[in-house]
Amino acid sequence: MTGPEGAIHRAAAEGFSRAADDYVRGRPDYPAAVADWLRDTVGVGPGATAVDLGAGTGKFTPYLVGTGARVVAVEPVDAMRARLSAAWPGVDARAGTAEAIPLPDASADAVVCAQSFHWFATPAALAEVRRVLKPGGRLGLVWNVRDLGVGWVSRLGRVVGRVEGDTPRYQSGAWRSVFPAPGFGPLRERRFPHAHTGPVDDVVLNRVRSTSFVAALPPDGRARLEAELRAFIASEPELQGKAVVTVPYETVAYDVAKAESSQ
Repeated sequence: MTGPEGAIHRAAAEGFSRAADDYVRGRPDYPAAVADWLRDTVGVGPGATAVDLGAGTGKFTPYLVGTGARVVAVEPVDAMRARLSAAWPGVDARAGTAEAIPLPDASADAVVCAQSFHWFATPAALAEVRRVLKPGGRLGLVWNVRDLGVGWVSRLGRVVGRVEGDTPRYQSGAWRSVFPAPGFGPLRERRFPHAHTGPVDDVVLNRVRSTSFVAALPPDGRARLEAELRAFIASEPELQGKAVVTVPYETVAYDVAKAESSQ
């Protein structure tokens, strides 16, 4: 959620402060296969320390907690962090950014960024992740991505994309430019099928409302976009008149290890 100098991007600072409740209601969870990926690939389990970096409201936090690891959640936006602490009071939730992680050197076995790395994909952030990781520790990156190969999902993406401005997004691929990274090995990729099923107000409207650049719009801009979205829902055969809908997703997961000899 931070830029090159460590400042929180305006869309994140304003949007996520306003949209914490929509984030909880509108964002999908993660597929069960992610638990195996955390254990077998990222090395998160009992006795390990895992950092949930850019943890938001804690959507991914239970997957880390479920491994039996000690979890430290780092989140710069106060409203998001408050929701995380309310939902997971046993988790050590700390204010911090990717460029200033509040942990000692070589203290973490894993750092995991769920729906967040595109906000702070900079050499400075990777250097800070490298600092807190133990030699051989892993950085994990996870995103839930709507399946744009489905016609109505692609059309929805175009409606929302018109107001994104300069907001960093996974879909741009710009985050990849920091790899290969000094002190890290090769980036590895996994993909898992996923879907988000629920009331149309949650899986479409609240999902869009939870998007940082949408929540950061002025009130009249949000009202215009919501009217456009409601018209879109009413016109799409896959959505119109349905109380419950399924949005197809794919979960993409990447991992990269800190070199054993890297400091």
